[in-house]
Amino acid sequence: MESILNFFIMNKAMIYMLVLSIFVGIEIISKVPAVLHTPLMSGANAIHGVVIVGAIIVMGEANPDDILSIILGFIAVVLGTLNVVGGFVVTDRMLEMFKKKVPAKKG
Repeated sequence: MESILNFFIMNKAMIYMLVLSIFVGIEIISKVPAVLHTPLMSGANAIHGVVIVGAIIVMGEANPDDILSIILGFIAVVLGTLNVVGGFVVTDRMLEMFKKKVPAKKG
């Protein structure tokens, strides 16, 4: 319990920054109109491919005996990949709605 308390005391500024960024993010996202929410989020998900690069770097720099770092890096790569692919799928489906529908030929 004391080690957890020491962690919070030593990282007080980072914890304040995290909580503040959560509140600012919620406030900004709540002000975005619903029409723009899907394209902005799908674009943001695609940009998060940087997470994949970071996770690969962490896994490459990890000590082979440090199983926890390797497992967390692998999970980060998988989740980051799902996030990027999901962003592209949402963008593709959104753009599909704006295409003109061609009537089927009777023949």
